[in-house]
Amino acid sequence: MFQHQYQTGSADMATIAFIGLGNMGSGMAANLVKAGHDVAAFDLNPQAVALAVEAGARAAQDTEGAVAEAEVVVTMLPAGKHVRAVYENAVFPSARPGTLFIDCSTIDVDSARHVGNAALGAGFRFVDAPVSGGVAAAQGGTLTFMVGGAAADFADAERVLDAMGKAVIHAGDLGAGQAAKICNNMLLAITMIGTCEAFALAEKLGLDQQKFFDISSKASGQSWSMTSYCPVPGPVETSPANADYQPGFGAALMLKDLKLAMDAAQSAGATTPLGGQAEALYAMFANLGGSEMDFSAIYKLLDGSWQGSSRGPVVAH
Repeated sequence: MFQHQYQTGSADMATIAFIGLGNMGSGMAANLVKAGHDVAAFDLNPQAVALAVEAGARAAQDTEGAVAEAEVVVTMLPAGKHVRAVYENAVFPSARPGTLFIDCSTIDVDSARHVGNAALGAGFRFVDAPVSGGVAAAQGGTLTFMVGGAAADFADAERVLDAMGKAVIHAGDLGAGQAAKICNNMLLAITMIGTCEAFALAEKLGLDQQKFFDISSKASGQSWSMTSYCPVPGPVETSPANADYQPGFGAALMLKDLKLAMDAAQSAGATTPLGGQAEALYAMFANLGGSEMDFSAIYKLLDGSWQGSSRGPVVAH
C-alpha cells in the first residue's frame, strides 16, 4: 500500500487518480506526472482530459475506473454538493480499503467534515487540502495547500502535494484546511479592494500609478495584492492587469469563496463587516458582467471605468 511504501522509503511513485481537472486541476495533474507519479485523469469535459493526457497522464473513462486501482485519489470539484456526490456515489464504492483521499476543492467546512468522517468510517483515509495561488501557480507547481486531517494522513498527503506546491501546511483536524482557505480568501478580497481603492484615489489625485506603487510597496500599505498581484497595468509584469484582466483567479470564484466565508461566519457567530462588504461588491461586479474577469478587475468598477452593463460606469461607495 501507498502508506507502507512511503514509510519504508521503498517507492517514490504512487498510482494517483485525479478527478476534476479544469483550469486548476490540469496544471496540478501535469505536475504530479512530472514528479514521476502514475496519474489516471477524469473530468466530464473531454478537452480537459485531453490536456492531461498531453502532459503524460492516462485518460480514465469514468471516476470509478480511475479510482479502482489508485493508491491516492485527488479531487478538485466545484462545490460541496459535488464532493459529496462524487465520493458517496463513485469513489467510496470503487476505491480499495486504505486508499488516501485528498480533496483539493474549496467547499464548506461541514461538507468537508461530513465526507471525511464518512471516508474514515468506511476504512479509507482523508484530508481536505484546498489551495491558494491561482492558475499560474497550479501550472508552475507553486500552490499553497492548507490541509486538515490526522497527522499520519497529512504526512502521506504531503508527499503528493509537494509535487504541486511550494508550501504544504497542516492546519489541524478535518475541515481545518477549508476553514483556513475561506478565512485567507476573505482577507485577500478585502486587501484587493483596499488596494484598488487606493490606486483609484491616487489617480484621481494626479499621482502616477507607478510612483504610487514604488512608494506603497515599500511602505505600510504593502500587501500581496499590491506587490504580487497589482490590480493596475504596469508595475507587476505578471499580474492579470497586464493581460486585460484575464483570470488567474476569477471574480466568480472569489464571490463563491466569500459566500462560503459569510455562511461560516453566520454559523460561528463571527463578526465580519468588511467580509460582508467585500461579498456585496463582488456580487455587484458579477451582476454587471464581471464574473469571467480576474478578481483584480474590480479595480475597473471602483475607478468608474467598468463598461460591463448598459447602465454605464458604476462607482461603489
